[in-house]
Amino acid sequence: MERWRGILAVHARTLCELDRELHPYGLGASDFEVLDVLAGRHAPDGTDGWRVQDIACQVHLSQSALSRLIGRLEKEGLVERGMCAEDRRGVRVCTTSKGRALHAEVRPVQRAVLARMLAAPDA
Repeated sequence: MERWRGILAVHARTLCELDRELHPYGLGASDFEVLDVLAGRHAPDGTDGWRVQDIACQVHLSQSALSRLIGRLEKEGLVERGMCAEDRRGVRVCTTSKGRALHAEVRPVQRAVLARMLAAPDA
């Protein structure tokens, strides 16, 4: 239990630090995670844009929480939503040029926070 609680504590501290460092850019940790998934890799099926349920699996959010987050990112002009051609009930999300530029600007900040917060204590 002590090890588990230690993992939870590191996770909580890291998320708080990410939120603090990303706030000046108008992002939170979860916002960045979604942009990072969208900007960093092709969708699992090789198409442009990710299906919402595939993003949810990558960022560990419920589909409803993710839908609200995507709505905020869309309102800011960072992502676009569209219907899936292969499944009319599905929604695809992709970054805009503004979203890709912000991701590129903020990625080094996020990676530096992770490196600092997750460094081995004896290193």
